[in-house]
Amino acid sequence: MKLQDARKDLLAGAVFTGFGLAFAVTSTTYEIGTALRMGPGFFPLVLGAILVLLGISIAVKGFVAGEGGDLGTVPWRSLVLIIAAILFFGATVRDLGLVPALFVSVLLAALAGRGVRVVPAVVIAASLTALSVLIFVVALQLRLSLIGPWLGG
Repeated sequence: MKLQDARKDLLAGAVFTGFGLAFAVTSTTYEIGTALRMGPGFFPLVLGAILVLLGISIAVKGFVAGEGGDLGTVPWRSLVLIIAAILFFGATVRDLGLVPALFVSVLLAALAGRGVRVVPAVVIAASLTALSVLIFVVALQLRLSLIGPWLGG
């Protein structure tokens, strides 16, 4: 069994482990608390630990199974659109407001798929935006600005 045969799973395991470690390390800058009295760092720490365990198990499975195959080509368009969606939301949610920032972010992410047409992507973006407003603003009563100051809200 060759190490190069397990490249996909080893790479995926490394990504999961890296993200998990980043979450876990960053969570230590917040109060962790206990399982009964959770602090703001508790959930990211647990999530990070789960990601690390998942990453290690994926890497071990790939190494043991030794499934081969090329990594394939990188879908650059999809990668750029997903990263742009995340960055756009983070940079504009306070100034544009939840509705426009979320709509554009979901639209960018939806357009990252292969063969996706604009009209279904717009429907997905509008539906997820409406669902998010219903969940976070109406049901959970979070005080989020729906329309931000850039748009006169």
